[in-house]
Amino acid sequence: MRKNYRRVAAAHALQQKKLYRINKEITATEVRVIDEYDAHLDVMPIAEALELAAKAELDLIEIQPQAQPPVCRITDYGRLKYAFDKDVRKQRARQKKVEVKGIRLSLRIGEHDIDVRILQTKKFLEQQDKVKIELGLRGRERKHTDLAKAIIQDFLTKLHEVHGLTIVQDSPIAIQGGRLSVIIGLKK
Repeated sequence: MRKNYRRVAAAHALQQKKLYRINKEITATEVRVIDEYDAHLDVMPIAEALELAAKAELDLIEIQPQAQPPVCRITDYGRLKYAFDKDVRKQRARQKKVEVKGIRLSLRIGEHDIDVRILQTKKFLEQQDKVKIELGLRGRERKHTDLAKAIIQDFLTKLHEVHGLTIVQDSPIAIQGGRLSVIIGLKK
């Protein structure tokens, strides 16, 4: 089986990227030190701080490099990295990707079909998704774009008036080929 080496190299580079400078990578001459029990020690030379970390069998991690002098913490780097990764995973789980759902209409659509599409649209909007409303024109119907716009506009007003949803159009009704479309979302 053939491996994609670019993908492997990119994954390896991400894995190698460090969050903080640790131990000998710290370039400052003096640092403010916080020990493993969150007690603020004092500003001390880097050699002395490294010695304290070695005695505690932990790592010296530069957590605020912009401060004057930089702030370093004596703790286990693996534990700190695990906590950071755990927070990132929690944030990803909380994120909701906005999807664009589609609703199709036609010039000859019946009243009941419009009501069904309105209920579908309402459900999609309540789930915080965006909805793309499309109306396709075929053959001789292409000459009646004004009728098609009226049907879409009527659909939007029914959605607003009957169900009380405050709708925001991302763009005006667009005509592309024989298709009219508009993307809507719920006003926040």
